[in-house]
Amino acid sequence: MKKLLAYFFVVINIGLMQSQAYKSFVAKGDSCYNIKNYKASVGFYEKAFEIEHKVSSDLYNAACSAAQDHDDKKAFKWLDLSIDNGFENIAHIKIDRDLESLRSKKEWQKTIDKLQKKMDSMSMNYDKPLQAELLAIYTEDQQVRHEYMKVYKEKGAGTKEVDSVGNIMLEKDSLNLIKVMKILDERGWVGKDVVGAQANQTLFLVIQHSDLKYQQKYMPMMKDAVKKGNAKASSLALLEDRVALREDRNQIYGSQISMTSGSKAFVLPLEDPDNVDKRRAEVGLGPIADYVRKWNIVWNVEEYKKELPELEKISNQKKAK
Repeated sequence: MKKLLAYFFVVINIGLMQSQAYKSFVAKGDSCYNIKNYKASVGFYEKAFEIEHKVSSDLYNAACSAAQDHDDKKAFKWLDLSIDNGFENIAHIKIDRDLESLRSKKEWQKTIDKLQKKMDSMSMNYDKPLQAELLAIYTEDQQVRHEYMKVYKEKGAGTKEVDSVGNIMLEKDSLNLIKVMKILDERGWVGKDVVGAQANQTLFLVIQHSDLKYQQKYMPMMKDAVKKGNAKASSLALLEDRVALREDRNQIYGSQISMTSGSKAFVLPLEDPDNVDKRRAEVGLGPIADYVRKWNIVWNVEEYKKELPELEKISNQKKAK
């Protein structure tokens, strides 16, 4: 029996080590992507996928890095695996700028056809007109934000070009909000069983991008939808953080990031930083250290607690402007 127990402990330890190694390689792949070192990013993803290749989001992100590195073969291979392992966001894949170089390749249409066939099979009992309406809203919501970020990176904050796209984004958000409010008021928070996962997520995105009074109005509806399985707890957490900050309270999950005047990113004021990972895990969010790495933030809870009073001042100054 002792030998058998020892064997199980060895197996468990190996499994934990492999899981940690996988997460480490993926995190490094993400970090290299963020600094546009796409070749290194692809290399780290390759190492991760030698351990396992079952997480659709990681496979999709790896495909984006490969496409940016002009490695079409790996990009299409990882997109294919991503679809096999649950990727469903057909609206996003069609507008993702990272994949722009792939759209002229013959393999592209095969990839889209495969995903469309999968979606058609899943959506046999969906409300097709409502799904189509929500997917169109999703595309509009995300396209203008992609354009905004592109111009922001090229021209910088406060420029005419950025302000122009920003005004277009606000106008589209207002029109999309009218459409989504009508759906919510008449149908409630329709679940993915009615319209599919991506169309369902559109409801959250539009409310997340709306003014505080609309977020306050529909957040109770979203909380009820989470209980019924019609909305994602992780998305609700992001909405709760945004509302908390707008109501002059500290956020709960650390999802909201801002920039100092020197373009240094920081986590906006956070309640009880010591236990943030416990709260994040409860709603399906990963560790905050992994999350903030996208903004080149190194998470150190003790340093954060020391900096918190100053961060609160900066946050209040931004609100006052």
